[in-house]
Amino acid sequence: MQQIRNVFRKAALRAENTISSVSKTGRKQPGASMSTGPQQREGTFYEFRTYHIHPHQNAAFLRLTSEKIHLRTAQSELLGYWTVEYGGLNQVFHIWKYDSYTQRAAVRAALAQDSSWGEQYISKAMPMLSSQDSEVTYLVPWSKIQKPPKEGGVYELVSFQMKPGGPAVWGEAFQGAVGTHAAPGYAHPVGVFHSEFGWLNRVHVLWWYESADHRAAVRYRSHSDPRVVAAVRQSVGYLESQRNKLMFPCPYSPLK
Repeated sequence: MQQIRNVFRKAALRAENTISSVSKTGRKQPGASMSTGPQQREGTFYEFRTYHIHPHQNAAFLRLTSEKIHLRTAQSELLGYWTVEYGGLNQVFHIWKYDSYTQRAAVRAALAQDSSWGEQYISKAMPMLSSQDSEVTYLVPWSKIQKPPKEGGVYELVSFQMKPGGPAVWGEAFQGAVGTHAAPGYAHPVGVFHSEFGWLNRVHVLWWYESADHRAAVRYRSHSDPRVVAAVRQSVGYLESQRNKLMFPCPYSPLK
């Protein structure tokens, strides 16, 4: 019964806030918000790119990228570049940071005019790929990029397909679930991202572990932690599906 009362209390507070944003003339005040969650305060966004490589070309693609990636990073900031070890075969995953959509458009235009990039990399790399995926994401309002405490280790990208409604519906519960995994030192959260273009209502958490065996040990311990179990139970009601990938950083990845 107490839980039901809390639900109605929160609903009443939301209604009260909505009413208070309307003036006596019936017009909504300029500062009022009808959004479903915290507003994005910065223009900075992160493009997630996943390349699927023909199996027999995997080694050649990685070698070519290692030799020519400097042509690409000269144009915009690379956050990380990984090979997928578990959760997908013959894949690379990379994250690019942009200050605005205008900047990204300028970068793409510059690359199209860069003969070295086109001749030395694109013309050779594209035939090695079977498909490409791109997703634009923002950091959730309560997250920031946190580099791992040391180089080396593995990264896990966990992708959650949430029910529609936005952070106003699932944000608090999801933040609690992430926090219980991070606060006791089970894992190091590099960043939490929500989708803007691509699959909507998707949230990604990028974790760092010292090794794959470290991750396995952490998972075993956390599953017997009452705080983690309670937080997961609270957030799972907003979840439709999830998947993950364990990834190794490439030598030229800024996040190692």
